[in-house]
Amino acid sequence: MTTELPTGSAVFIGVRHHSPACARLVADTVEALRPAYVLVEGPADLNPRLDELLLGHELPIAVFSHYRDEERTATSWTPLCDHSPEWVALTRGQAVGAQVRFIDLPAWHPAFVERAVPLANRFADAEARYAEATRRLCRRFGTDSVDALWDRLVEVADPEGLPERLDAYFDLVRGDTEAEPGDRAREEYMARWIRAALARAGGRPVLVVTGGFHTPALRARAAGAGPAEEWPAVPEPPDGALGGSYLVPYSFRQLDAFAGYQSGMPSPGYYQLLWERGPSAAADALSEQLVRRLRARHVPVSTADLIAARSLTEGLAAMRGHPVPARTDVLDGLASALISEALEQPLPWSGGGTLAPRTDPAVVEMVAASTGDRVGRLHPATPAPPLVHDVEAQLERCGVVPGRAATADLTDPDGLLRSQVLHRLRILGIPGHARSSGPTAGADPTFTQHWEPGPAYGREAALIEAGAYGARLDEAASVALAERARAATAASGTTSTAPDELSRVLFDAVLCGANALSAELLAALASRARTIAALGPTGEVLATALHLWRHDRVYGMAGDPLLTEVVDAAVDRVFWLAEGLHGGSGVDPGRLRAMAVARDALRHADGLLTLPRAAAVDAARRIAADPAAPPDLRGAALGLRWSLGHGHGEAADRARSLAAADPREFGDWLAGLFALARDEVTGQGDDSGGSLPDELDDILTAMTDGDFLAALPALRQAFAYFPPRERERIAERLLARRGRRGSARSLLRTSADPLDLARARTLEDHVNRLLDRHGLRARDTAR
Repeated sequence: MTTELPTGSAVFIGVRHHSPACARLVADTVEALRPAYVLVEGPADLNPRLDELLLGHELPIAVFSHYRDEERTATSWTPLCDHSPEWVALTRGQAVGAQVRFIDLPAWHPAFVERAVPLANRFADAEARYAEATRRLCRRFGTDSVDALWDRLVEVADPEGLPERLDAYFDLVRGDTEAEPGDRAREEYMARWIRAALARAGGRPVLVVTGGFHTPALRARAAGAGPAEEWPAVPEPPDGALGGSYLVPYSFRQLDAFAGYQSGMPSPGYYQLLWERGPSAAADALSEQLVRRLRARHVPVSTADLIAARSLTEGLAAMRGHPVPARTDVLDGLASALISEALEQPLPWSGGGTLAPRTDPAVVEMVAASTGDRVGRLHPATPAPPLVHDVEAQLERCGVVPGRAATADLTDPDGLLRSQVLHRLRILGIPGHARSSGPTAGADPTFTQHWEPGPAYGREAALIEAGAYGARLDEAASVALAERARAATAASGTTSTAPDELSRVLFDAVLCGANALSAELLAALASRARTIAALGPTGEVLATALHLWRHDRVYGMAGDPLLTEVVDAAVDRVFWLAEGLHGGSGVDPGRLRAMAVARDALRHADGLLTLPRAAAVDAARRIAADPAAPPDLRGAALGLRWSLGHGHGEAADRARSLAAADPREFGDWLAGLFALARDEVTGQGDDSGGSLPDELDDILTAMTDGDFLAALPALRQAFAYFPPRERERIAERLLARRGRRGSARSLLRTSADPLDLARARTLEDHVNRLLDRHGLRARDTAR
């Protein structure tokens, strides 16, 4: 376990992050050695602030590190809990008077971010690269997963001989594996710290605590220590870039492998018990917690179940060679006693990873109980990034109180500021308020926003982490939006939804008051609008740009020429794409929305457009008459012409011919028509309409039962374009045509499925015809 070096000795402890057994070994080693230095895998840029780390926080916490330049923002976390070997090394080392140091590169360094899979978590070491070695060990020891193997070899095993077992384990799993360039850079940097500490230790021991994957390489690299070895410099971010680290609260939920944590132990609640009480007591306490949680969730657990679970747990432990029950023994025993149905998914602790869909609810509760609900808390004296203080000042300035509802009137300067502050917090993912109503891209004008208070869990950590984007709230929101815009622009050549995402970013930028960014996004959209390959995304771009143009004074974009260019280009693109679209069936809401927004542009922004209204109406005429065009698009094209004052006499004739030709397409065609000319259909658009519902009634009444059943699903979808009040008026009209009295509203609110009613009517008619054929119905009536 130790290596003698010329200027002193280095003791290496390779650990698995968040392992209680490794943490206990570190504590015992520190107490026995009383080393001159304790060197720990962690961000070296935090060394000047180690006193801040040791203020007296309630764990778990994490060191949050960030980096930002003009091209990218990178973030990383270094989590610490009571049973983290790194935390124990720091605290116990300080207690015995050792000099404690973090010795790894800063998290923004290329060693972390310029790799095949960038590390969002410093402790997500290279386990995937030595998976084959661990699979062989699992087969050798008859375990289902690496976690169960680790428990058997380390956590519940006899602590005697643990250092040798750890050395053998990590030597085996590292083997001859070629480390990534990033890992090699980190290991060389950490070795320089070790050599420098050895040169200054005066013959006293130096304790090195790092992830076990790195330990074999560090032993070899640290062997060349010399008397003049200097402390390594901490790399600075490049010119023009910002980087740093802050402490944030963390939780057991975030630490749990079942929730997607990249490294370390699953079920942190169990390992906390293991750290506090030892293996035997931890198994009993875990069983108690599992049962308590299951009963709280109304999962029946009887005394007989508990006896069976305990017997199964002890039997499994004995069969697996565990001196005391391990975590998987407890979980398997309880699952076997409580779950009698066949499981759709394997038990999650048998393989690791996140919970799969359709996992049995009892299993979900067992995982949650073993995870624990502990949430960390920072000491009040912990420094926070400038953004935290700026947000507090901004909220006070605009009168927003956490935990209370807020209203913002966009026509009032104070209300507009309040809206911008709340939207900036939304963009940064800061919990606390959720908008319940307000303007949306492409919607009718709404100048009042309502925000409801939401759960504040994670707010402190989210604010600190958002500090990676900037020191001020407006700056941070702009940087976050620019990052989204770059991602959408980068994807523009590979996905047709990129312009759609750019339009969403644009609307968010306007809501946040990020005017400079809005100009950049408008320029990008203007260049892309004429090349978008699909109607749906084109419609979203047009909806956003038209909404901003129509209400430009509220949003502060009045007269922007780029906005005019986007509207013009998108309208032209909508008609070009629509006229070339052939084939397909069903209703596509995206293309119907695109046609509806193009109609609105022709209505409200005709003076902006290079496409004359007459040319647009003529294009719609060609689309409506094109038998190769999708039925919903043909209906939408006719609806567009009708809503602009053309072709109002065509609807009934086209409806009759289409219903006779293909009842299945009839409903799709109506959906397009209703989406574009709803008011005209009901007679609210102009005096020339209003008769189509009667024509449709006649068409549907004349259909055979089979044709009606075929058309009914699409018809239901089509009439969903009418709001409830308009559907009620149509129902009243139909009742009146039949000379019947009754409540149209109750007719619409029938609890039975119309498809079921239609099928029942068809079956009833079939039975009546069969009875008539055999003369049975008449005889029954006479009787």
